[in-house]
Amino acid sequence: MTVQIGKQAPDFRLEAHNGETVSLENFKGKNVVLYFYPKDMTPGCTTEACDFRDQAHQFNDLKAVILGVSPDPVERHQKFVEKYGLPFMLLADTDHQMAEDYGVWKLKKNFGKEYMGIERSTFIIDKEGKIVKEWRKVQVKGHVEEALSFIRENL
Repeated sequence: MTVQIGKQAPDFRLEAHNGETVSLENFKGKNVVLYFYPKDMTPGCTTEACDFRDQAHQFNDLKAVILGVSPDPVERHQKFVEKYGLPFMLLADTDHQMAEDYGVWKLKKNFGKEYMGIERSTFIIDKEGKIVKEWRKVQVKGHVEEALSFIRENL
């Protein structure tokens, strides 16, 4: 499946770090910042999560919900949330089905090894459930501000 700007975002049902089962349907009427990241507790992913944490009140003011998604299990997400005081849900995509639906499960290369993993990406989904913006191969520095500006100016 390929996601496209202006099309309905693929729905999902995943367990969040707090044990809740979450689907896109839960957020009808709100804008959603859906960000995919490779792994809890790693430097880039921690920086990105903390950047979202530090701007969470501004996203809230704009009626935007932040959801983080990685293949890590719920227990690891719980530790990540507790350690860094993350005020948003992290979803456990352990079978990477959601990542595949959004086209972010990719062949990666690191230190000469090839493996499948998450390509750091963010999607903005509007109140009707349509994708209105996407960023692929996200560079962490400045990204959260860019997402916040997009919502402020366009939604």
